[in-house]
Amino acid sequence: MRLATGILFTEKQIRQRVDELAAQIDLDYRGQPLVLCAVLKGSIPFLADLMRRLTGDVRLALIEMKSQVDGKHASILFTSRLDLAGKHALIVEDIVDTGITLDYLIKHLEVERSPASIRVAAFLDKPTARKLDVPVNYRGFTVPDKFVVGYGLDWQERYRNLPYITWVEPE
Repeated sequence: MRLATGILFTEKQIRQRVDELAAQIDLDYRGQPLVLCAVLKGSIPFLADLMRRLTGDVRLALIEMKSQVDGKHASILFTSRLDLAGKHALIVEDIVDTGITLDYLIKHLEVERSPASIRVAAFLDKPTARKLDVPVNYRGFTVPDKFVVGYGLDWQERYRNLPYITWVEPE
C-alpha cells in the first residue's frame, strides 16, 4: 500500500469542523457534566482538539477495545476507573464503519455502566461499510469507501501523525 496523493480533508477543514461540533455539543449539554469516552488509539487527535474546545464540565474515560477474530465480539478495557452511573456519556470515535464494535460498546455501557445517556461523536463516518445501524449523533465528515489515514487513523500503525485525512492505495 502507498499513500495517496490527494487530500480528503485539510487541516483547516478539520479545525473548522471540530469547532462546529464542540459548539453543538456545548449547546446540547449546557450546564450538565459530560464524560468523554474516547476509544483508543485513533481518536486521540480528535479527542484532544474536541475537549480543548468544550467549555462545560468535561471528564475523561479512555477505552481500549480489541475486536475478536470473527468480527462480532470485542473486549473492552477502561484505562480509568471513572464511574459513569447517572452521567452523560459521549463516545468519541475516530471512524464508524461497520458499526459492529460501536454497537458492542454502546450495549456494554448501557448494561455495565448505567449512564444517564449515551451519544456518539465520530470524526469520520463511512456509512457504505455499515453492517449494523448505530447512532452517530455528532459527525465530523462522511468518507467514501477508501482506507483513510491521518489525524489519528492508521494503516499498520503508520500515518496517524498526518494533520489531514487522505487514504492509502494498493501498489
